[in-house]
Amino acid sequence: MSSAARAVLSVTDLEVDFDGVPAVRGVSFSLARGEVLGLVGESGSGKSATALAMLGLLPANAAVRGSVRLDSTELVGAPDAALTAVRGRRIGMVFQDPLSAFTPVYRIGDQIAEAVRAHQDLSRERARARAVELLDLVGIPEPALRARSFPHEFSGGMRQRAMIAMAMANDPDVLLADEPTTALDVTIQAQILDVLRTAQRETGAALVLVSHDLGVIAGTADRVAVMYAGRIVETGTADEVFARPSMPYTMGLIGAVPRLDGAGGALVPIPGAPPAAARVGAGCAFAPRCPMAQDACTRDVPRLSATDGGGHLAACVRSGEIVAKGLGVLDVYPVPEAPDPDAERAVGDTVLKVTGLVKTFPVLKGAAFKRRIGTVHAVDGVDLTIRGGETLALVGESGSGKSTTLFELLHLVRPEGGDIELFGKSPATLSRAQRRALRGQVQIVFQDPMASLDPRMPVGDIIAEPLRAQGVDRAAAARRIPELLDQVGLDRAAAERFPHEFSGGQRQRIGIARALSVRPKLLVLDEPVSALDVSVQAGVLNLLRRLKSELGLAYLFVSHDLSVVRHIADRVSVVYLGRTVEAGTVREVFERPRHPYTQALLSAVPLPDPERERARRRDRVLLAGDPPSPTRRYEGCRFLGRCPVYANLAPRERERCATQDPQPTSHAADHVASCHFPTVREVV
Repeated sequence: MSSAARAVLSVTDLEVDFDGVPAVRGVSFSLARGEVLGLVGESGSGKSATALAMLGLLPANAAVRGSVRLDSTELVGAPDAALTAVRGRRIGMVFQDPLSAFTPVYRIGDQIAEAVRAHQDLSRERARARAVELLDLVGIPEPALRARSFPHEFSGGMRQRAMIAMAMANDPDVLLADEPTTALDVTIQAQILDVLRTAQRETGAALVLVSHDLGVIAGTADRVAVMYAGRIVETGTADEVFARPSMPYTMGLIGAVPRLDGAGGALVPIPGAPPAAARVGAGCAFAPRCPMAQDACTRDVPRLSATDGGGHLAACVRSGEIVAKGLGVLDVYPVPEAPDPDAERAVGDTVLKVTGLVKTFPVLKGAAFKRRIGTVHAVDGVDLTIRGGETLALVGESGSGKSTTLFELLHLVRPEGGDIELFGKSPATLSRAQRRALRGQVQIVFQDPMASLDPRMPVGDIIAEPLRAQGVDRAAAARRIPELLDQVGLDRAAAERFPHEFSGGQRQRIGIARALSVRPKLLVLDEPVSALDVSVQAGVLNLLRRLKSELGLAYLFVSHDLSVVRHIADRVSVVYLGRTVEAGTVREVFERPRHPYTQALLSAVPLPDPERERARRRDRVLLAGDPPSPTRRYEGCRFLGRCPVYANLAPRERERCATQDPQPTSHAADHVASCHFPTVREVV
């Protein structure tokens, strides 16, 4: 299928240097028409540089060598005129950030029409009509109207759909998609992947899909190429690579992924960090991090060789041993046994209780004299209960009110509506001194560790900050710092260094140490691993689980990644448009979801298992469009406009959904759902 003789795209010994520093080191692959190749690897592995080099889109300081052939046309070193004829016509590009890729001052329809007219002899009217057709094809509602919108008027998911429409405008032979689902909600991600499959089916194009998400690759790619330090270190069919990885790096990546189905047990953090491009030495670049490294690994760069006599190749001197002995991930990366998910949890008294929380924001209009023209109902009925030693996960799409809920809790003042109790006390009744003492018992770990650490302060001072704020003297704070660094797995010498000297995972550990410094009882974790590579994420998640067990902490864990939630949380609360729609134990909610929104969220999460993903795709629940505006008030169910159950109801039942607000109904000992017609649907 992918032999060079039938390949529409052939890449041979591709090398990319930036100011003399190598970023891509001899990448080769071929791609047949209609085939999907997934490029995976950690940040800095060379995935995006490889994709952009194919179209000559790298900056001026990049030097590209090797060969990229589109049928018989050589693209490396081709003049600008030749590349311009190929870009958008024979190779379409879907960029990671569509807002940056679109011109902000031109309408979406005009930009797509321009891409059509650049390669086809069509009138403006015909090109605009074609743009509307393409927007309709990728699922943009009211395409004729939305074609006249500007990029900022589209949501993130709609912009990415429009970007795909532009990429397929001229029926290209190859589509390049560079992290097309990064930063999108899981429901929107599922829509975008479905649109990509539609685009490929309509154009018959080959697809190169660059992604760090192994679940996305497993459910989409025919073949996989795993990259590390600028090289492909393993490649083969998706089924072969995921079922029988034979390169320790690939095994580590797969072992580090938390799975929605709970399979795999403890997560495997790959030790260390990828090398800087300028510091890749002789031999295998992965050797310093590899648990199977031996002397031969440091002498020569291993070449891709067959592991099974077929097309499954690995660049490892010990891949034959891995295959012959049938070694699995935990044989190569031994980790402590995962806690039993069915074990009885030891929980303490109630730490946090939130009932009917409400928070609104005004919508203002005017420059010098502003007037209120509406209200954003950011939080409109959130209920939470967390007990000591328990992790409660708060999940939902962007705009559902998760972060606003956190800020309301951390303000420690009387809420606009509803009740908040922390450790049995209402913050609204506390004095200023009591409120200050209470702040020491509730700490937060932020999503972006670099943005939350003062770059001008050494790590020791950063960790001591909360202690100083609580009135602890400098000497006592200094004595606590080494203990905290040990607790989060960092060297004590780190206290003298600055944040920019650490990797992303290490910076997040510093943030956790700072939060733990005042010995809190409740830790609020706001997307603490969303900005980390999967291998680093595994280490931080394992750390959080260990700390909770050792210190008896309670966690309020906010995340959009339900696979992470399945791994770390005891209970989960699902929020939609500012209101809790389902809550209960993770096991109960994930295995027997009652609310159609929860079912759609779970259905959209990909599994890093190609065979299971293909089976799940047939029954996947795809939500229509984006969440509606929180400025609107709802008489009945706020999920009605996107609900897949509503469409199949009888008229009288529909009227009930439209006019009656569903209230929480108990379905098990610790499982409630706010739905008039709850039905168990297995989606994992």
